[in-house]
Amino acid sequence: MFIGEFYNNNIHGKGVYLWSNGRKYEGDWKVNKMHGSGTFSWSDGRRYMGEYFDDRKNGYGEFVWPDGRSYKGDWLNGKQHGKGMYKTSQG
Repeated sequence: MFIGEFYNNNIHGKGVYLWSNGRKYEGDWKVNKMHGSGTFSWSDGRRYMGEYFDDRKNGYGEFVWPDGRSYKGDWLNGKQHGKGMYKTSQG
C-alpha cells in the first residue's frame, strides 16, 4: 500500500510504502523508485536511514540491527563502500 504523492501516474515525491510482510519505506520517490532521503524498516527490527539512488542505498546512511550492531557511513549500489564506522553489539 502506498500513501503519498504521484506524478504522471507514478509514485513521485514524498510518501510511505507498506509491504504485506511488514517492511516499510518512508521518504522520497522518483518514478516508482526510492530516490533521495528516507527510512526503510523491516519487521525484525532492522532499520536504514539515509540516501537512496535508483532504489539502492547510495551516499551516506546509517544501518541498525536489532542486536545493537550499527554501521554509519558511505554506501554505493546498496553496499557499504568507502568511509564508515561499524559498531559491534558489544560496543
